[in-house]
Amino acid sequence: VYDKITKEVGEFKNILLNEYKTSDEGLNVIFQKSEFKTDMVFTRAFSEKIINTLMALPHGVISMSQDIPDLVETSTNLATVSSENGILRIGTSQRSSINSANRYIANCVAAVFKLSGADVKASDGYPGWKPNLNSEILKLSETVYKEIFNTAPEIKAIHAGLECGILGDKKPGLDMVSFGPTIEGAHSPDERVEIETVEKFYVLLKGILRKVTEVN
Repeated sequence: VYDKITKEVGEFKNILLNEYKTSDEGLNVIFQKSEFKTDMVFTRAFSEKIINTLMALPHGVISMSQDIPDLVETSTNLATVSSENGILRIGTSQRSSINSANRYIANCVAAVFKLSGADVKASDGYPGWKPNLNSEILKLSETVYKEIFNTAPEIKAIHAGLECGILGDKKPGLDMVSFGPTIEGAHSPDERVEIETVEKFYVLLKGILRKVTEVN
């Protein structure tokens, strides 16, 4: 049996290496014996149901922004698969800058789980925050940045959960802009901040607040 599985894993590895030779050249698959033992295993029928469910789930980019080139608008991803006390839990995450689109893809994912006979539980996430390139606070912030640093800022929209979505959900129509110091590896053990940009962020914040008081 071990030799048969080793052969199948090797064939599967070759398939993956062929598929991802450009995007993930260093991909590797290793199969080896483990000291871990268990008396509990899934039945073949249940295992096939789980595999079919995972394969049926939508995953990745669902739609791109119609307003900003190359910006992901809506996505969904398979996040976690865990088993505890005889219960298998599968976690997924949906994200969109448009709330209705986010609800739609979340319902699509839920439908797949329901068809497989699973119980579905939804939790609160980040509400959508659609980019507004005509925002008054954005224009003001851009002006202040130019005055302070003698160069134009690079204005971007990102596909991520931001507190602005929560604030906008509580107060619809609120004009907002998001900026801050340069952060790398966010939400990971490697998260770090570029110290020099912290002072730059603070100077810009003071400049924007000063300009807002002058305008109002």
